[in-house]
Amino acid sequence: MRILITGNMGYVGPVVVAHLRSRFPEAELWGYDAGFFAAGLTGAASLPEIWLNRQIFGDVRDLDPAFLEGVDGIVHLAAISNDPISNAYEDVTYEINYRASVRLAKLARDMGVGRFVFASSCSMYGFADSGPRSEDADLNPLTPYAKSKVMAEKELSELGSDRFTVTSLRFATACGMSPRLRLDLVLNDFVACAVVGDPITVLSDGTPWRPLINVRDMARAIEWALEREATNGDYTLSVNAGSNGWNYQVRDLAMSVAESVDGGSVSINEDAMPDRRSYRVSFDRFQTMAPNHQPQVGLREAIDEVRSGLMAMNFENHRFRESPMMRIVHLTRLREAGLLDSDLRWRHP
Repeated sequence: MRILITGNMGYVGPVVVAHLRSRFPEAELWGYDAGFFAAGLTGAASLPEIWLNRQIFGDVRDLDPAFLEGVDGIVHLAAISNDPISNAYEDVTYEINYRASVRLAKLARDMGVGRFVFASSCSMYGFADSGPRSEDADLNPLTPYAKSKVMAEKELSELGSDRFTVTSLRFATACGMSPRLRLDLVLNDFVACAVVGDPITVLSDGTPWRPLINVRDMARAIEWALEREATNGDYTLSVNAGSNGWNYQVRDLAMSVAESVDGGSVSINEDAMPDRRSYRVSFDRFQTMAPNHQPQVGLREAIDEVRSGLMAMNFENHRFRESPMMRIVHLTRLREAGLLDSDLRWRHP
């Protein structure tokens, strides 16, 4: 079995690669990544890509169909990964997250790839105050990032067949430790604040709802999607990936971190304008369809692993929101150094 993982050198990718290697030790694992964040190792004992059989450097917008020869399954992680970047690079977001994703899926189908796993997002629900959102609920994407996922899913849903199974995993907000840690994710941000001894700063009034999922549980969901039979959800499937118990209000997340880290305190901006990105999500369908691949990491464990990871790095950066562990900061610095152009393509010497 040959599996191609796009975007494998980001935050989620290294955890997915390690998990797939442990679950499919005889598989041929290939990575495909532009390398924007390749140098951002965080406490890694070795290069995460050692678990791959092959690493390909390239822009997913330009992926050569020849790389799909003999591939059995694709895990498509490559994307503009959050709202701040998508707001700053709206056209590029649609180009990568939407058009390049659909192009890749069509190439995969035409090249005989059997399974396509798309890393989608629960952010497409946007704002919802009338209870947890199921997969059949109306979508209300509020940002270019969320809209790009909706657009991609719509076209991917038309590509499935008895020879090509497409699974769109609508992931909850990621959290947890990774060999390439991000701190522009709500729980990871809160833990970083606590570790350096600063108040856990909640920029909103703390009332918005967020579903969360640990990166290791994301990898378990991807494993399931790679093996999913069409009899379990049809040739194309969109499913919320996460756990009903992991729907939290932001203020409760902050308080949980403060209780878990010695000396932790919370600062909530009670006068802040309401954050429209607020939604709870139902994961009932995922629980029914993937009973053996349910999330296993609890909130306290997720907090502890990020705290332990940061402490092992001797993390003391009070200004971490200006560091490369914030994706928009890192891309901005690459552009300022003349290494990336306005379309987020490498400027070759």
